[in-house]
Amino acid sequence: MKVDKVINNNLVRSHDRQNREILVMGCGIGFKRKPGDPIDESVVEKIYVLKEEEQRHMEELFADMPLECIQVTNEIVEYAAISLGKPLSGYLYLNLCDHIHFAIQRAKDGIPVRNALLTEIRRFYSHEYEIGTEGLSRIEAKTGVRLPEDEAGFIAMHLVNASMDFNDMGSTQEMMKMIRHILSIVRYHFHVDLDENSIHYDRFITHLKFFIKRVFSGNELDENDEAFFIMIKNQYREEYLCVLKIYEYIKKEYDILLTNDEIMYLTIHIRRVVMK
Repeated sequence: MKVDKVINNNLVRSHDRQNREILVMGCGIGFKRKPGDPIDESVVEKIYVLKEEEQRHMEELFADMPLECIQVTNEIVEYAAISLGKPLSGYLYLNLCDHIHFAIQRAKDGIPVRNALLTEIRRFYSHEYEIGTEGLSRIEAKTGVRLPEDEAGFIAMHLVNASMDFNDMGSTQEMMKMIRHILSIVRYHFHVDLDENSIHYDRFITHLKFFIKRVFSGNELDENDEAFFIMIKNQYREEYLCVLKIYEYIKKEYDILLTNDEIMYLTIHIRRVVMK
């Protein structure tokens, strides 16, 4: 690899063997380098293969970013991808690094920021929250700054945002708000306390996450199996009536009409969670 452009002492632009434009990060990798110079591969810590727009934004952000913030972001993202077992959006490096840098600055200035969704994050995204907690330890080890627990929740939100391919954090917040309302509708309709430690509750929450993603993206299930829909509606009458309340809530709040397939699968999942 050769240097195409020096971004700063720790970041250069280059091309890989497939002739893809890449960003190469490493301590001192751009120091006293100029275009055309070979890259010392022994100091390469991370290679970013990004879309053109992502790369432009990363160059701008990383140009003035402390090296330890970039390094710890890489650690957290790579740990998260392995732990979650799924690819994460390239924008996660950008958004998370920027957030960590700002959070560290706030902590040093003694400005605490409360995460109003921390309780929901712990409940609905416990895996991502655990990764966020691990992230706080790695940030402390790398920078010497111990961030508050609320920041583990913010890291978790960035992970959810990236793994669900949402465009902004507002979508993740809206998802948690919708989950909270749907659970309240189920509880009040059946006058039950749902067992949050049961596998059926976990499966219900997982279904809701993907259901809401489909609703927000306009990719709702719509196989139009009328006979199966009628059978489920008749066999699980109370669960179906509960889903109609959810239907009205989503229609009123988001001006979205659920398909019969989405109503049917919600009915089935609610049946499972309230029966267990």
